[in-house]
Amino acid sequence: MNDQNAKVLAKVGALTVTAQEVEEFLASLGQRGQMYNNPEGRKMLLEQLIGNKLLLQDARRNLLEADPKFKAELNRLRENLLINFAGNKVLEGIKVTDDEVKEYYDNNADRFRQGESVNASHILVDTEERAIELIKELEAGADFAELAKANSSCPSKEQGGCLGDFTQGQMVPEFDKAVFSMEVGEVTKTPVKTQFGYHLIKLNSKKEASVAPFEQVKAQLSEMLLNEKRHKAYESKINQLKIMYPVDIL
Repeated sequence: MNDQNAKVLAKVGALTVTAQEVEEFLASLGQRGQMYNNPEGRKMLLEQLIGNKLLLQDARRNLLEADPKFKAELNRLRENLLINFAGNKVLEGIKVTDDEVKEYYDNNADRFRQGESVNASHILVDTEERAIELIKELEAGADFAELAKANSSCPSKEQGGCLGDFTQGQMVPEFDKAVFSMEVGEVTKTPVKTQFGYHLIKLNSKKEASVAPFEQVKAQLSEMLLNEKRHKAYESKINQLKIMYPVDIL
């Protein structure tokens, strides 16, 4: 603990509150602690810690530690803490090597196959007549993105009608069938009718089916394999303990 963290911020009877305690309290709040990560927020945490110290001293003065309910609760907490500690000891030292992750990746390539995907834009209107009028404007040289911003009823109009990347099955069937049969740069010659209205579709790009590269899935795979190892180790330990301490379900 450095001198700054050891600094006493408040004296509460026979106890003190240090800067270190405030920082530890802040850290314990996780993401929620961001709103207290400022001078005013730390003052609020300090006040809460002062309240805790006051309650602690008063509890000791009134011998609440001897209360049977407190003893029972303390025993439950001790048991739960011991269970967690014992469980962590079982999992201690378990790790997954890069070679294990790579071996799994190489032996399960099909699991990392990515389907064909496209990037497309569209203009959505209510009537076929309006859709046909817009097609004529496009054929006359109008800009697709500008027409989308001015005419589309889809929120994607703010991005010039761009829907981003998606794979087969993510869009309604009629839209899906049309867009995946198009060539890159092509715009539909006739409106595509769906439950939402009439679409003019432009295919911006297409990605063929491929296998996700190892580096892209390495972290996810490592976590998955680690969890599997931990689960097997835990089950093995429990099965060993069932031999030592027979279990009868009544």
